[in-house]
Amino acid sequence: MLRYVLKRLAYGVVTIWFIATATFFAMHAVPGDPFNSAKAATPQLRENLRARYGLDKPVAQQYVLYLKSMLQGDFGISFTQENRRVNDIIREHFPVSALLGVCALLIATIGGVCGGAVAAYWQNRWPDRALMIAVVLAISVPSFVIAALAQLGIVQLNSALGYPLIPVAGWGGVSQIWVPALVLGFGTMAYLARLMRSSLLAVMQSDYVLTARAKGLSTGQIFWRHQLRNAILPVVTELGPTIAAITTGGFVVELIFAIPGLGRYFVQAVQQLDYTVIMGTTVFYGAFLVLVVVLVDILYGWIDPRIRLHAEASS
Repeated sequence: MLRYVLKRLAYGVVTIWFIATATFFAMHAVPGDPFNSAKAATPQLRENLRARYGLDKPVAQQYVLYLKSMLQGDFGISFTQENRRVNDIIREHFPVSALLGVCALLIATIGGVCGGAVAAYWQNRWPDRALMIAVVLAISVPSFVIAALAQLGIVQLNSALGYPLIPVAGWGGVSQIWVPALVLGFGTMAYLARLMRSSLLAVMQSDYVLTARAKGLSTGQIFWRHQLRNAILPVVTELGPTIAAITTGGFVVELIFAIPGLGRYFVQAVQQLDYTVIMGTTVFYGAFLVLVVVLVDILYGWIDPRIRLHAEASS
C-alpha cells in the first residue's frame, strides 16, 4: 500500500510540473501583448510595465523565477487588475466554483445512479429507451447549448407565471444555484447513468443474485444487499476524476450565468492576455485536480482493494 501511495504522489508531482511548464511556454508563444495601447500610452510606459512584471528578462530566467515563485505559493500580480494578486483572486472566487461543483456533483451522482438503476430494471422497455436517448443527448450536446436552452426555458416560465420564479442569472441565493448546478452536472449525470446501467445489468445475471432469488429474498432485499453494493463499484471508481473535473470545469456555465467563480475570471484573463492570472489559475486547477484524484484513489484503495484493482485496470 505504501508503494502504491508513493507511486501516485510521484505521478502527481510530475503532472503538476508538466502543467506549469506547458502553461508558461504556451503563454509566451501566444501572439499579442497584455499591455495594449489603452494601458501603455507611450513606449516608455510600456517598457516600465514590462520591467515591473519581469517581462524584460530572458525567457529562461523568467521560467526559473516562475518556478521559484510557484513553489513558494506565489502566483504574482495580475496584469489587468491593478495591485491585485492572483492568490487573492483564487482565494476569493474559488469557493464559489467549489460550491457550484459540489452541488453539481450531488445532482449528477444521485441522478446517475437512480437513472441507471431504473434503466436496468426496465431494460428494453420505454423507461430504458427514454433514458438512453436522454443520455446520448446529454453527452453529445455542449454545455453552453444546454445553458442557453436552460435560460430560455427560465425566461419563458417566468413570462408565463408573470413573476420571476427562477432568476435567469446571478449568484447569492439558493434559487440561483440549482439551475447552473444541474446544467454543469448534466453530462456527468448521463455518463454515470450509462455506467450504472451496464454494471447493474451484469450484476443482475450473476450467480449470487440468482441464488438469492432462489432462497426467496424479495426484490428490494436483493437490490440493496447484493446488486447495488456491487454494481456501484465502477461508479465509485469514476467519482475521483469526476469530483475534480466537475469542480473545475464550470468555465462556460459561470460565464453564461454570471456567476463570480474562478472560471469566469479565467475566461476574462484569456481574453485580456493576463499572463499571471492564466498561469496561476491553470496551475492551481491542475494541482487541485491531481490532488483530488490522488487522494480519492488512495482512499478507495485503502477502503476496498477491489476498487483499487479496478482503478489500476482502468488507468
